[in-house]
Amino acid sequence: MLSARFAPWDVPIFLAKYAYLTLVRKPILVHFEVTLRCNAHCNFCDYWKTDSSERDNELKSYADAARFFNPMMITWTGGEPTLRRDLEDLVSAVDRAIRVKYMTLITHGGTLTPERAQSLWDAGVNQFNISLDFLDERHDEARGIPGLVSKIMRNVPAMRERGIDAIRFNTVIKRSNVGELVSIVNRAAELGVGVNFSCYTDNKNGNAEGLIPASEVRMLEEVIEELLAFKRERRGIITNSDYYLEQIPRYVRGETSEPCRSGIRTIHLDPAGYVKRCPDFPVDFHWRDFRKYEPVNCNACYYACRGEAQAPLRLSRIRDVMASPFDR
Repeated sequence: MLSARFAPWDVPIFLAKYAYLTLVRKPILVHFEVTLRCNAHCNFCDYWKTDSSERDNELKSYADAARFFNPMMITWTGGEPTLRRDLEDLVSAVDRAIRVKYMTLITHGGTLTPERAQSLWDAGVNQFNISLDFLDERHDEARGIPGLVSKIMRNVPAMRERGIDAIRFNTVIKRSNVGELVSIVNRAAELGVGVNFSCYTDNKNGNAEGLIPASEVRMLEEVIEELLAFKRERRGIITNSDYYLEQIPRYVRGETSEPCRSGIRTIHLDPAGYVKRCPDFPVDFHWRDFRKYEPVNCNACYYACRGEAQAPLRLSRIRDVMASPFDR
């Protein structure tokens, strides 16, 4: 789902860059973790425990790293990236540093206002990804932010009114919300935004509460079939590839055995500029000392960044990219 700021003739340029980066084995997607600080209190993540003094170690610019990797896609993430008061400066510097790119921002939405979204959009953010695992107060409780869902549902239409036309809900599939996934997709369709699913893992801090047990896999399979059927009828809302959705039950059943290519197509830079192959791995080296990664035999997660990097380039995937949530 591309923003309207991108014209159809931009697609061949992006495909050419994709082919080049693949040929030279450079990352296609770079995640800039601009802070580990967070004001949510999620039970599957310990970033909210980060001491505020850590801000002293946060880079003041990511432009040099962006020029070095020259990726096709950039994700601004954290922690909660909007806690960086200089986030617009960071984004605009990277926007100037490289020409062909698509920049997304991942946020829990609790500190995002339409005005802040506008300033980040003007700085160069092409897409906003807002975390949403439930449509009611269960999401507020899970994030530890009272009134969060109500705020998100107010802000999304207000952002749309400002011309911000590329918004997604980031939904983590876990035991407690399998039955809510279709409802989230329907709400997204009503709002004219997309949904990107990812799988829960206990790899962050060992909390197994969200893992789907074997006894409930059949229900998951039925929901996945519903999501795939929705995609066949209307492209542009669910932004995952068909392949990724199809593989989710395999992962939950423990059948995923392919080597993980994290670090090859995607990498993460921590707030100080050190590289890790995956958000849940330790850092390996500073970006200036970057060494190419090899595949690793790890199946601890099936995040979208892992599964989509392994997805074959099907015709359905091209349709996904070209579709808009406004299509009827």
